[in-house]
Amino acid sequence: MSNQPTETVRFQRSRFIARLPKDYLYSPAHFWLAEQSPGRWHIGLTSFATRMLGEIVEVDFEVAPEAPVASGQVVGWMEGFKATADLFCVADGRFAGGNEEVLEDAEKVCADPYGSGWLYAVDGTPDPQAIPVEGYLELLGETIDAMEEKPWQAPEMGPGE
Repeated sequence: MSNQPTETVRFQRSRFIARLPKDYLYSPAHFWLAEQSPGRWHIGLTSFATRMLGEIVEVDFEVAPEAPVASGQVVGWMEGFKATADLFCVADGRFAGGNEEVLEDAEKVCADPYGSGWLYAVDGTPDPQAIPVEGYLELLGETIDAMEEKPWQAPEMGPGE
């Protein structure tokens, strides 16, 4: 099943340009959520998050399929040339598994972040902090503005505010 969005919103601030799927939800920690079927959510990193992390070389999950998960819980990790980072859950429910394609080829996370580069699936409900694209555009603009004011401080990539 493909996550390919049909309609996007263009965002540009400073040197960062992105097209964000209009019908996805977004977390304050720069994850996206796309409903694949009623109650089944694919979750991935936004293009902003992938740019901050750099090239991703390995992804793995610490949660077994069908295990209960909650927003903010660490469900896995990813390693890149710039950093190693925990993968946080941004939904409540049951872990429906990691994306096998990403486990075999982690570069897909950056190459196609809103499509075949999705990370994991959850059967349940999105984190209450997840917002529509309009709210995420505002958050993203504020994040980039803050980075330009203090470029030595990396953005928070944790579970959210």
